Amino acid sequence: MQFQLEALEEALRTLGAVLQERRTPYGLLIVGGSGLLLLRLIDRPTGDLDVVALSDNGHYAKVEALPEPLVDAALQVARALELSEDWLNTGPASLMDFGLPEGWEKRIEVRTYGGLEVHIPSRFDQICFKLFAAVDRGPDDKHFKDLLSLDPSAGELRAAARWTVTHDPSEGFRNELVACLGSVGVEMTDVDS
Repeated sequence: MQFQLEALEEALRTLGAVLQERRTPYGLLIVGGSGLLLLRLIDRPTGDLDVVALSDNGHYAKVEALPEPLVDAALQVARALELSEDWLNTGPASLMDFGLPEGWEKRIEVRTYGGLEVHIPSRFDQICFKLFAAVDRGPDDKHFKDLLSLDPSAGELRAAARWTVTHDPSEGFRNELVACLGSVGVEMTDVDS
């Protein structure tokens, strides 16, 4: 099932209610299409909710696997709303390995759904994530289209480019990054400057 905004918010409200009833609250740092939908930055459907970290009073820890009480609650919601069993997953958690864009914690938007807090990185942080994904997957991919939907300025793209090379410093990635930026009219020969 693909989520539109209304279906995504229903799933989050339902999950939050289950977690509240069970007295097992969680804070989730999310990225990807669901975050963009919740911020109303895109309107395309998305298939899942990508969790990269758990939050405990504003302290974030990368999540390798979702805690069992959260998995059980998410499965209950999946069955009740006829969602994919992996609608809540840790697909891109490796983003946390080398750090998120500087200052991201100050730009977080928090939404509360009963026993669930959803922490959503800002538009600028999403530009960074989408540029990183677009370079790897090319101009025909949803990530590139999402990046264009965010309507980034040349300065935002250059700043995002500097962040992306902290995650992949290889020459091949840099070459693809320069080509990707060039396809949107942004010249950048040295992404380190």
